Amino acid sequence: MQPVGSHMSISGGVELAFARGEEVGCTAMQIFTKNASQWRAKPISAESAAQFKENWEASSIGPVIAHDTYLINLAATDEEKLEKSKRAFADELMRCHQLGISGLVMHPGSHLGEGEEAGLQKVAASLSGILADSPDDVTVLLENTAGQGTNLGYRFEHLAKIMDLVPQVDFGVCFDTCHAFAAGYDLSTEAGYAEVMDEFDRLVGTEKIHVFHVNDCKKPCGSRVDRHDHIGQGTIGETGFGCLMRDERFLRIPKILETPKGDDNEWDLKNLALLRRLAGEA
Repeated sequence: MQPVGSHMSISGGVELAFARGEEVGCTAMQIFTKNASQWRAKPISAESAAQFKENWEASSIGPVIAHDTYLINLAATDEEKLEKSKRAFADELMRCHQLGISGLVMHPGSHLGEGEEAGLQKVAASLSGILADSPDDVTVLLENTAGQGTNLGYRFEHLAKIMDLVPQVDFGVCFDTCHAFAAGYDLSTEAGYAEVMDEFDRLVGTEKIHVFHVNDCKKPCGSRVDRHDHIGQGTIGETGFGCLMRDERFLRIPKILETPKGDDNEWDLKNLALLRRLAGEA
């Protein structure tokens, strides 16, 4: 079976996420390693890290991915905020290292009026400096975005540009289906899905995809509005997700939900069941 799952809460401690993931049948999982709405966080204790690894080993969950805090902007125009973002991202990488998590998803950032080229240059320079002194067992996964406001990363060319500007780093990609669709990449039909993936392969390389965020989209293709919907309930629809779930290139790539969970995780259960049915596993 393909590794599929959801973003799970770390309330009470990162080590508690596994029990929550198993409750809904996750075979893969995404977490924050700290409170995503705060800059600072209590360090991960040796005891907590050990329990996290023990719970992981004892669980039925395979790949675990981390997502960095949304406060970080490695293209910030204010120097103080930029330095704060750099320190926070370096800390996120170290937290992943402590927990044995090999992939950290990050949004490229927002240029805040300086222009896309300047923003991409700043993101690349920030990453280059941070990663020179960071653990080498954590891969930075650049996530494509919907392109709201001045957000970078909504074109595949943006991801390729960052990789080209920091050639000494082996980046991966987190491919978000909702973000891609909102940015104008039509995944809703078989032909559209094939065309989008061909373009991604040409510009970036499908082998760079380490994880998918599987989210349907509430808004039209090209709207550049990031609003997640349940699988098959939005403007992408079941056809697009069926193409993804049956794509032989990605059978071993984790696919993570970032959709509302509902009462008693009812929507996680429904969405995961539908993904498995679309994959032909149920």
